[in-house]
Amino acid sequence: MANLKGLVSIVSELRVERTNLVNQLKHVDAALAVLGKLDGGSTYTKPSRTLSASARRRISLAQKARWAQARSGSQPKAAKTPASAPAKRTMSASARRKIAAAQRARWARVKAAKKAA
Repeated sequence: MANLKGLVSIVSELRVERTNLVNQLKHVDAALAVLGKLDGGSTYTKPSRTLSASARRRISLAQKARWAQARSGSQPKAAKTPASAPAKRTMSASARRKIAAAQRARWARVKAAKKAA
C-alpha cells in the first residue's frame, strides 16, 4: 500500500503542475493577442517568396517527368554505373564446391570439439 500512497502523491503533484502550465499558457495567449492587435489585428505573415505562374508550371512539369521516369522503371543517368567501374566478379561452380566443402569441414571440427569437451 505504501507504493499506492506514493503514486497518489505523484499524481496530485502532476495535476498541480499541469494547472500551473495551463495558467502560464493563458498568459502567453493573452500576450500574443495584445501584440497581434498592435499591427492592425492581422496575425498572418506573408510568404517571403512568391513564384510566378510560369515558374510553378515548369516545376510541376519537371516533377511529373521525374515521377513518370520512376514509374517506368528506368534509372536517371546519374544513377547508372560509370564505364570505368570494374565488372562484377562471378565464382565458378568448382570454386563454390571447394568453399562449401571447407566450410563443412570447419563445422565438423567445431562439432567434434564440442563432443570431446
